[in-house]
Amino acid sequence: MAGEYVWLVTGSNRGIGLELVKQLLSSPSNIVIAACRNPSKAAELHALSDSAKGRLRLVALDVASKESIREAAQEVAGIVGDKGVDYLINNAGINPGGEDTAFTLDVDVLEQVFATNVVGPAYVAQAFSGLVEKSTKKTIVNVSSTLGSMGADYGTRCTSYSVTKAALNMLTYKEAKEKPDITAISMCPGWLQTDMGGQNAALPVSVGVAGILKTVLSLKPEDSGQFFNFKGERVPW
Repeated sequence: MAGEYVWLVTGSNRGIGLELVKQLLSSPSNIVIAACRNPSKAAELHALSDSAKGRLRLVALDVASKESIREAAQEVAGIVGDKGVDYLINNAGINPGGEDTAFTLDVDVLEQVFATNVVGPAYVAQAFSGLVEKSTKKTIVNVSSTLGSMGADYGTRCTSYSVTKAALNMLTYKEAKEKPDITAISMCPGWLQTDMGGQNAALPVSVGVAGILKTVLSLKPEDSGQFFNFKGERVPW
């Protein structure tokens, strides 16, 4: 693996995660670990693996399960060894509440979304931090949303999802403060044409993902703890 960088992407079986895997594999310098709940059912990932010449590994990881995260971390450690994980992309996320509002949301749904969108990334970062710190690039990217920005002022829409993304942004800030040797950022990929974003979204997923990778690859240590969008612009908190 000399001269190569290791990327671990959660929620890699569809949407943004799948496109990240595809674009990363276009460079021979990348080793990609694609993590998702059920790799055996991830047909598109398996198709990519067949042509990746050993540069793609599939790992089972359910961000809503501590046991699954622990097991995945052990498996990945066995794969990468002393190389570590250069880029940890906390991409997995859900929005079952849709366009809910503060006074109409289902609190059970809010708990479910918080578990996946905040607790999951928090525990993934903890479980993989040792591998990240072993690496050359030492980078954590928490995939967030401008809906989680109070400064963007999106009003009442998507409340449960927005609350969790605001919390994820604070988690990013705290991670950056606690471990200055790691570059931790929040990243808004834009409104993309995925299952979550819908086909009426502003941009195809390939455009947003290309922007994510361009921004991430240009990060400097002083960018840690910041909130960016796929254009490389700072997003207000």
